[in-house]
Amino acid sequence: EYNAVLFDLDGTLVDTAPDMVAVLHLLQQEYGLDPAPYELARSNVSNGAIGLLRVGFPDLEIGFGDEMHQQYLERYAEMICEESRVFDGLIELLDQLEDMGCPWGIVTNKPEHLTRPLLAALKLADRSACIVSGDTLSVRKPDPAPLLLACDMIGVDPETSIYIGDAGRDIEAGQRAGMATIAAAYGYITEDDDPREWDADVIATTTEELTQIVLNAVNLDD
Repeated sequence: EYNAVLFDLDGTLVDTAPDMVAVLHLLQQEYGLDPAPYELARSNVSNGAIGLLRVGFPDLEIGFGDEMHQQYLERYAEMICEESRVFDGLIELLDQLEDMGCPWGIVTNKPEHLTRPLLAALKLADRSACIVSGDTLSVRKPDPAPLLLACDMIGVDPETSIYIGDAGRDIEAGQRAGMATIAAAYGYITEDDDPREWDADVIATTTEELTQIVLNAVNLDD
């Protein structure tokens, strides 16, 4: 029934938390602050640099493009893939999708100047059928436009495509695009957030579960 699979990046396909939290801790250290607890910071990684900075510097009003935001992005660009890894089992899932002739791609809110070097370092950039970053268009998820663009780039209908993400905005974007949605509940989810409330078509609590769901859903009769 489904013939394309699109992934969110951070917290869904790639565990980027080790590097992203390390940059936060580096900045906190420079400002004489104690490091934020790792699990608290990790759960906010899907909210990007701004989300992390708000955890690490709760007393500051931090907005997009602020000096602190720029400092974070510059540091992160320097150590984009020191400890980041594809989540266990998902390289094998990508292998299987490719063997089945099923294209897969990335739709992320991460800016392109960070997305592409990360995917290149993980040797995924040339394998993915499309890469849509947070600044590819003038809008980002939860707007469905990036997902619709990705389907267009691959040449598939949204109705026969699956989108996987670890945040409510991912599932909302997928639903608004008319795609099937899978919530990656193993990803970066804050304690006051509940994937069951996102109304995804399916929830995957582990990467093993995700693999089974995706392989069962993808059309084998092409």
